[in-house]
Amino acid sequence: MSEVFEGYERQYCELSANLSKKCTAAAAISGEQKKQKVSDIRGGLENAEELIRKMDLEARSLQPNVKAMLLAKLREYKSDLNNLKSEVKRIASGNLNPDDRDQLLESGMADALTASTNQRSRLMMTTERLNQSTDRVKDSRRTMLETEELGVSILQDLHSQRQALLHANNTLHGVDDNIGKSKKILTAMSRRMNRNKWIIGIIVTALIVAIVIVYTSNLLNRYPACSLSRFWLF
Repeated sequence: MSEVFEGYERQYCELSANLSKKCTAAAAISGEQKKQKVSDIRGGLENAEELIRKMDLEARSLQPNVKAMLLAKLREYKSDLNNLKSEVKRIASGNLNPDDRDQLLESGMADALTASTNQRSRLMMTTERLNQSTDRVKDSRRTMLETEELGVSILQDLHSQRQALLHANNTLHGVDDNIGKSKKILTAMSRRMNRNKWIIGIIVTALIVAIVIVYTSNLLNRYPACSLSRFWLF
């Protein structure tokens, strides 16, 4: 049930009981005091009508099942308000004989007692609903605090995981840099090996040429030129 409706209902019950008492008191007096009392009661009736309008608007804005129950209550309150208005008109007319006045006083006292009893029961029901609503609010607050603690714990875990990922990312960047340096070193070593191969090939070729030259020189020294020509011709 709407807490707003319960607040309006509590105000109306208190106001209705108060107006019933004032009607009973106004029936026992006369003159200017009676007029002032009746004027005061009419002002209270206007306030009661305003509360009923507010309750009606609040009830019509709720769900259908709750709305039907509250509108049934409103019909009782409107009937009670109409009875109060009729009683005020009878008091304001001033055409009451002593027997009617006594009867009105008796009925007013009975109505006031009934209204007080109804008001007490309604207030107890309203208080019980408010206590239940308070318990629900406390449970909701406890659940919210537990959810907040869980959220903080999750955020802390996410922060730790983020730090771990950043550390792993930095480590990967370091490994990538080392791989790049190693690649450069291997490329330089490969180039150096190729250069050394060319140098060794040139040296081997030069040695072979030198050996051929030395061998040819030795042949020229051992044999005369003619013999050498014959040797080549042979």
